[in-house]
Amino acid sequence: MAELPTKVTIYEVGPRDGLQNEKSMVPVDVKEQFVRRLLATGLPVVEATSFVHPKWVPQLADAEELMTRLGEDGKGLPVLVPNERGLDRALELGLRHVAIFGSATETFAQRNLNRSVDEQFAMFEPTVKRARDAGLDVRAYVSMCFGDPWEGRVPVEQVVSVGQRLFDLGASQLSLGDTIGVGTAGQVTALIEAFLAAGMAKDDLAMHFHDTYGQALANTYSALQSGITTFDASAGGLGGCPYAKSATGNLATEDLVWMLTGLGIEHGVDLDALVATSAWMAGELGRPSPSAVVRALSQSQA
Repeated sequence: MAELPTKVTIYEVGPRDGLQNEKSMVPVDVKEQFVRRLLATGLPVVEATSFVHPKWVPQLADAEELMTRLGEDGKGLPVLVPNERGLDRALELGLRHVAIFGSATETFAQRNLNRSVDEQFAMFEPTVKRARDAGLDVRAYVSMCFGDPWEGRVPVEQVVSVGQRLFDLGASQLSLGDTIGVGTAGQVTALIEAFLAAGMAKDDLAMHFHDTYGQALANTYSALQSGITTFDASAGGLGGCPYAKSATGNLATEDLVWMLTGLGIEHGVDLDALVATSAWMAGELGRPSPSAVVRALSQSQA
């Protein structure tokens, strides 16, 4: 067996990726409490919201209000910025970490960004440059790394080409997304090896798995074996993508924490506090949590 990392960073995306596809509007005070409770569990990174146009993602129309409510606590939290207008909003609030969200496939680039794969770089380049010039950290997401609902399986070399171009704009980290959850452990290994062969370092990469086919933990273990140490996850398994209907919930943070603990890998998260937070949020949303660990521990504590 490959030697596993001794410590990983969990990049919590529940308040942004987890809530963005909710049909019923979540009040901003609930979102604020969600973020604060997640931070209190010991999660090192909590992505708070997205400065996307409210027309496209109405659920996140309260981004400024949320970040204002969070005050100084919010200035160190990452937010998604789709373009320069989104960056302007982040800069006005004094935020220090932003992320861009690109696509490895043409169809999703058109549906999500209204641009081609090549055109997305022209949009992101000035955004990243201005952010870096202002001293901000920039993360780059690349979506549809394993499969696309319109184009099918995505060639590894295509993902590597797009991912490298996004990273080379000036990002500090590239998050590889299995947006519709079709990836398998062997594909994860092959994709990571291809990025490493192209000259990227393990620390440059993060993995973002969805659990549509129940493969998120298996894929996480495969990535751990390849030396990856940053994993995106969503509290309670919340999430989906408004532009890809087959994109169901993210890897649940609790399920990830349970596995890491069992492997003896340090993560710094208080699982009981995290389960309580996700159970509370499930109550706010009016439905059970998709996370197996949340369901199991909530029942055992009842």
